[in-house]
Amino acid sequence: MGIERRMSRTMFLAEEVVQLRQLCFTPGRVYQPGHYISGELPDVAFEMGLVDKLPPVRGKSAELRDVEPDETA
Repeated sequence: MGIERRMSRTMFLAEEVVQLRQLCFTPGRVYQPGHYISGELPDVAFEMGLVDKLPPVRGKSAELRDVEPDETA
């Protein structure tokens, strides 16, 4: 018998961006794999263990800002 990985929506903040690893079928919608705000996903996606936290952003890519193009070049 394998170890079951149980997850819950409470492990994530409502506005946290998470990764859905597999298709998630609900009666009203099919969720494709990709990045979602955790509040947008159904509870069943978390209960089935289809959702992962994204790794932290490091380095210069963590600095989100608008960069003006250099017009002197």
